[in-house]
Amino acid sequence: MIESNPYFAVSSSTSSFQPYGYGSGFQPPLFPVVRLRGLPFNCTDIDIIKFFAGLDIVDVLLVNKNGRFTGEAFVVFAGSMQADFALQRDRQNMGRRYVEVFRCKKQDYYNAVAAEVNYEGIYDNDFQGSPPPSQSKRFLDKDRLEYTEILKLRGLPFSVKKSQIVEFFGEFELADDRIHIACRPDGKATGEAFVEFDSAEDAKKAMCKDKMTIGSRYVELFPSTPDEARRAESRSRQ
Repeated sequence: MIESNPYFAVSSSTSSFQPYGYGSGFQPPLFPVVRLRGLPFNCTDIDIIKFFAGLDIVDVLLVNKNGRFTGEAFVVFAGSMQADFALQRDRQNMGRRYVEVFRCKKQDYYNAVAAEVNYEGIYDNDFQGSPPPSQSKRFLDKDRLEYTEILKLRGLPFSVKKSQIVEFFGEFELADDRIHIACRPDGKATGEAFVEFDSAEDAKKAMCKDKMTIGSRYVELFPSTPDEARRAESRSRQ
């Protein structure tokens, strides 16, 4: 059992993630993301930042399908109150088009991120070093997200081993029992993993590995929480 972290531990007997510090009545704040629909097809991330002028934006993801912009986007704000203010911009105009702004689930945003990673994965065989330019013209400021000791990895090779993740984060000297490779109930890997560091500061430092490669795939890193890791563990055992 890891005892140095009061919020998160991995059971030595089951290798499962256990969140600490949350009572049964605890309700975490909603993930501060909204979805936009009806955007002009020449829209850029800068247009969206201007649309939400005065609000603190962390990420803009323009949604593409087969390399073509769909007129939809996800916007992540620095806090839930900021997202509430963003909803007040619903049906305001961008150019000649009015834009729908509505609340959505965190998983909808993550699914869109995964679709982007998978689309760009067609470049994997030729890819060396930095990833190809994003087809979604993505704006992202992960430095402004709130960090815990946990990072989420997305876009991993389905055959990835814990030893490869330990090597990927070599300077942090991770132990195998601080790594959880997410699986579906049938045991097949999802391409995601959760990694526990000694501190939130170390997790933030480890973000320097964002979009570096494991095998032929470049890996995206995101700040996560013990609760999200626990839910992923629960799903894999259903």
